[in-house]
Amino acid sequence: MSKSIIKRCEAMGLRMTGQRRIIAQVIEDADDHPDVEELFTRASALDAAISIATVYRTVKLFEEAGILDKLEFGDGRARYEDAERDHHDHLIDMHSGEVIEFVDADIEALQERIAQKLGYELRGHRLELYGVPIRK
Repeated sequence: MSKSIIKRCEAMGLRMTGQRRIIAQVIEDADDHPDVEELFTRASALDAAISIATVYRTVKLFEEAGILDKLEFGDGRARYEDAERDHHDHLIDMHSGEVIEFVDADIEALQERIAQKLGYELRGHRLELYGVPIRK
């Protein structure tokens, strides 16, 4: 990852209040894919004055600025992650809702080959796999 979320926001000229800084830090520290309610829980533990409305507005601002990626995994909850995280794909456990990040060189190469075969230069992609655990 390059610069911190706060530094990228400042570089874009976004006004960074104390509460926005806390929300940005919570997002940056996340090793999962939190939704707004989870971000609110984590941020309000650091500053009880943060409202859920502030979290919603901040997340929307960061998303519109290209700082955050919005992820929708079919469970009715929008989740978020830093837009500048290292590339990875997602496997979603349909029973538990767990989101597993992975990188697979064979999948990456296959996507490149498909794009080239169709006459395109691949500039990006998002892959989400949905599955259930295999019972052994």
